[in-house]
Amino acid sequence: MTIAVLGSSGQIGTYLIEYLRNAGHLVTGYDIIPNLKTTAREVDLRCNKIDLSQYDFVYFLAFDVGGSTYLNTYQHTSTFMNNNMYIMANIFDELQRTKVPFMFTSSQMANMSHSPYGLLKHIGELNTKSLGGLVTKFWNVYGIENDPEKAHVITDFINKAKRGRIDMMTDGTEARQFLYAEDCCECLDILVSKYDEIDRDQQLHITNFEWHTILEVATLISHHFPDCKIEPSAQKDIVQQDVRNEPNNYVLDHWKPKTSLVTGIEKVVASMTA
Repeated sequence: MTIAVLGSSGQIGTYLIEYLRNAGHLVTGYDIIPNLKTTAREVDLRCNKIDLSQYDFVYFLAFDVGGSTYLNTYQHTSTFMNNNMYIMANIFDELQRTKVPFMFTSSQMANMSHSPYGLLKHIGELNTKSLGGLVTKFWNVYGIENDPEKAHVITDFINKAKRGRIDMMTDGTEARQFLYAEDCCECLDILVSKYDEIDRDQQLHITNFEWHTILEVATLISHHFPDCKIEPSAQKDIVQQDVRNEPNNYVLDHWKPKTSLVTGIEKVVASMTA
């Protein structure tokens, strides 16, 4: 297939392009940030038009987003909200024009009305459904990240552990589900191969279906760094505000995760310390 990956320089996009190319697809990446590894075409998806009619399929990953620190800092700003509204207006307009099959990658936070990020993802889901596309909901996908400002919790903790101390933003009692990036890519590829079979009334939650507290994540990472100290704060989670969704397991009819959190962290630590 000829495939376009929008948002190809991000954490998931970088893994996805490599995975799809290894699977034999012809893949072109587009991102506002150039990436030599993925040979992404540098383009501002907020305003630049791309002719998507040349592709068999489009992965719509592009979004202004990052980990908890980034969301705490920016998600309530006009710039953050406008960036994502401009991206969606531009890309959905082109997808409507070309009628190319596509997948919009949303978040398990899309039902959290207190979060501008969640609300924006929900708008993306509604657009996708109106055009007959496929919606997937990510649950804390992790892997190598190149932008420290946007780092998610696992890579953020590894960077801190390398310096000898994991300073946590919260007390670590909040629980999350995680998914290793390579497992995520396999799932996305399988779902595209079954594009017409997927029940659009079912929710596709992409996760490993295992709960772990943030303190547990910090502890698992600290085991790889002798003398690393963990410093929880007194603050509770303000990003999800202790809202806990339960994932729909419909996706398990088509795909199953392979990598445990322990193994996934080992792989990321090995890559980041190589």
